Amino acid sequence: MPSTLPPSTARRMAPLAIRACTATSAVGPGRDALAAALREGRSGLRRNDFGDDGAVAARLDCWIGRVNGLETLALPEALQPWDSRNNRLAWLALAQDGLRDAIDDAIARHGAGRIAVIVGTSTSSIGSTEAAYTALEDGEFAERFARPHVHTPHSLGEFVQAATGLRGPCITVATACSSSAKVFAQAARMIDAGLVDAALVGGVDTLCGSVLFGFNSLQLVSAQPCRPFDATRDGLSLGEAGGFALLERARDGDTGLQLRGYGESSDAHHMSSPHPEGLGARMAMRDALARAGIAADEVGYLNLHGTATPANDSIEAAAVASLFPDALHASSTKGWTGHTLGAAGIVESTVALIALERGELPGMLGSATPDPVCGPQIRFAPQRADIRYAMNNSFGFGGNNCSLVFGRA
Repeated sequence: MPSTLPPSTARRMAPLAIRACTATSAVGPGRDALAAALREGRSGLRRNDFGDDGAVAARLDCWIGRVNGLETLALPEALQPWDSRNNRLAWLALAQDGLRDAIDDAIARHGAGRIAVIVGTSTSSIGSTEAAYTALEDGEFAERFARPHVHTPHSLGEFVQAATGLRGPCITVATACSSSAKVFAQAARMIDAGLVDAALVGGVDTLCGSVLFGFNSLQLVSAQPCRPFDATRDGLSLGEAGGFALLERARDGDTGLQLRGYGESSDAHHMSSPHPEGLGARMAMRDALARAGIAADEVGYLNLHGTATPANDSIEAAAVASLFPDALHASSTKGWTGHTLGAAGIVESTVALIALERGELPGMLGSATPDPVCGPQIRFAPQRADIRYAMNNSFGFGGNNCSLVFGRA
């Protein structure tokens, strides 16, 4: 049993209204595609076919969550300096679920300079940089790759700002797989401090050789579709995704969805392994509940980080069992999308919002044999329930953790 945590010192936060939210992943573009796939049990995972014919990355024996159409998607001429797989996916995601209209409405009310862009990514456009080094000419980037806007970790943030016309602070967060969850926390602090009136948050990560070979070198990639919390799980399936949400101060009379709390921690236990007692995970969840001003038994659904690696799932399950009652419905949705790395936070926050909005609590896809070390909170079967609060966990390498609480106004 994990050691007891001291009470949280986090103060309750003012709710932030979510004016729009969208996610595009291997199951399709937008929230409706994601909700339908969850309801129908339709996975977006497929055998690894990433890269052109004969590409080295495609030789890895694994399953991936690949977004269709990115190879042929064309950016507008004015945005060509940012052209990359990652920014193409950002462009596709920005076009979904009325997000553009919501941004334009926020600009009309607040002004473009009062809206921040805060996005998360773990690799940004490194796939384009890999291609540039592969095609070196006399030690120099070929002309088609000589685009400084692409070869930087901040490429995503710059691109989203250019694509939306927003002119407030522009920040790219890179904290591994917690990146696009932590953007919600950063936006909450900036709005609370009066630095901005609203924030476009989100994240994008795409497949590339560094991702596939990097995780494979850590012996974390399964040769089968991932099976979160299954007794036979043996690794993750990598995916790509992009999504965004528009946040602003809640107004009297709001009836929509809200960000109610966040919790962050950095336990720094190990470069790639979680703290054995789930210390950072428990601290993040505890502080998120405290900022939301709710008790653990008020959470109706928890989207788990649940990568399907043996150690991570069992440690997260123990951390959840130490804080939440048996009645909690908790599941991992990576069997649908794969582990989308720096985009996992925004994609799985969207799943939590779908659960709040539609009363559809997903189970787990591909998982069949419950691991006896996991508590009763870990649910393999879907459920319908009218819930008031939902939570999302996103945990990254280096013990960088973030939990978010969402609620209905």
